[in-house]
Amino acid sequence: MAPPTEAIENAPRSAVTVVGRSHVRWNLIFLLFVLSGVAFLDRVNISIAGGSIAAAYHLSNVQLGWVFSAFLAGYALFQTPGGRLADKLGPRRVLAAGVIWWGVFTALTASVPSGITGALWLFVSARFLLGAGEAVMYPASNQFVSRWIPVHERGIANGWIFAGVGAGAGLSPPLITYAMLHYGWRTSFWICAVIGLLAGLVWFIFARDIPQEHRQVSASELAFINEGISAGKSVDTNQRLIPWTSILKSRDVLAITFSYFSFGYVAWIFFSWFYLYLAQVRGLNLKASAFYAMLPFLAMATCCPIGGFISDRLARRWGARVGRCYLAAVVILMAGVFLVLGSEVHGARLASVVLAGGAGALYLAQSSFWSVTAGLAGSSSGSVSGFMNMGAQVGGFVTASLTPAIASRFGWTASFLVAAGLCVLGALAWMIVDPERTIKGSEPVSVKT
Repeated sequence: MAPPTEAIENAPRSAVTVVGRSHVRWNLIFLLFVLSGVAFLDRVNISIAGGSIAAAYHLSNVQLGWVFSAFLAGYALFQTPGGRLADKLGPRRVLAAGVIWWGVFTALTASVPSGITGALWLFVSARFLLGAGEAVMYPASNQFVSRWIPVHERGIANGWIFAGVGAGAGLSPPLITYAMLHYGWRTSFWICAVIGLLAGLVWFIFARDIPQEHRQVSASELAFINEGISAGKSVDTNQRLIPWTSILKSRDVLAITFSYFSFGYVAWIFFSWFYLYLAQVRGLNLKASAFYAMLPFLAMATCCPIGGFISDRLARRWGARVGRCYLAAVVILMAGVFLVLGSEVHGARLASVVLAGGAGALYLAQSSFWSVTAGLAGSSSGSVSGFMNMGAQVGGFVTASLTPAIASRFGWTASFLVAAGLCVLGALAWMIVDPERTIKGSEPVSVKT
């Protein structure tokens, strides 16, 4: 006979393990999936509208690349401070403020007047500041994961969060194209801004920094979370931050950051240039380009949770080194193979499918990066994952300008071959990482709640 609900709620939380377990952590992971999708909707929209913007303001592809790179510069520069801020203030308020910031600067991007002198620099400034605001998204999410998600569930949790990348980026081509064709490119940006503001409000209302603060978390769920984090030690409000000297001396952090640089370089070819590549190089019309440009992002959305699931299963069966490191190395190498094959395929539609396979293979590794940094850094996971993610955005910054430069001089095949070479180096870097290690050294900090 099941015990009454009142008895469960009054029982010591650590003593309740199964009966009446809630699933609040997964509801909040779903909200992070939504925020992740909104973040990529706000950043990829300009690559879809890029042709219209370039025509309206007389921008060359190189100048348009500066606009793309401006976002990545702001995004990369503020990754580390954004992660530290999430460590100190908690993911709830930091993410809510960040989403409001995204909405404002997405709207400002659409508000640049036609014919104004210096329009290029207004776009560059707006995108830089948008990038600075979006920098908190994934470090703050990883701080949330380190506080809310047991170690053995972190692969699939990160997989769902980053599935939002593919979902948001995949929705961008049809949504932005439809809005552009019917209402103009500016309206598409205003729609993105409104969606972001609403999503941020929902997150602020329902999220909490730690499970102990959430009234809907049952005693059994809290006990389950605590038992799965740091060998049953619950997360409290007196956490210790790892000093930067210890972080920068960690070979694991440096290796995983280099690998994520390679990851970011490849990923941002799809985010920045794939739509224009299909239209200008492969000769697809606007509607066909919008459809086929969705494929890499749908592959990302599908492969992120699959990769997280596989990673958790392998880690439980064979250990974290196999489940996190070896898996990441193998699938990143696979992505390089797809890039080489896709660049050589003659048919535009077949090339789109093969290259989308490369994007999917790449994102099978996504949860490994974030699960390992959460384990390495614990209460400083926002700081360390922010530093790691800075590496990816530096890679994206480089590819935003270097990819068209290589393509103009040597052809687009050369651009994809360079990306494939970085896949090899990124995969090798995982052989240095030990996911069982933790970064030594900490300093006390009072986490505001």
